[in-house]
Amino acid sequence: MNNDTFNMSIRQFLKMVGINSQREIEQAVAQACAKRELHGNEKLPVKMTLGIGALNLNVSFDGVVELD
Repeated sequence: MNNDTFNMSIRQFLKMVGINSQREIEQAVAQACAKRELHGNEKLPVKMTLGIGALNLNVSFDGVVELD
C-alpha cells in the first residue's frame, strides 16, 4: 500500500463530501425557510454516516447545525 496515495485519496473524498454536504444542507435550509417551515433560529440535529461495505465499516457522527 502506498500511504501517500491512500492519504491523498481520503483527503479528496472528504473534501468532496464536505463541499457537497454543505451545499445540500444550505439548499434544504433555504427551501424550508422559504416555505416557512423554519424560522431561522433553530438548532438542527444532524447525523452523518460513513460506510465502506468491503470493510464492514459503518460509523455515524452526530452534531448540531445552528441557524442563529
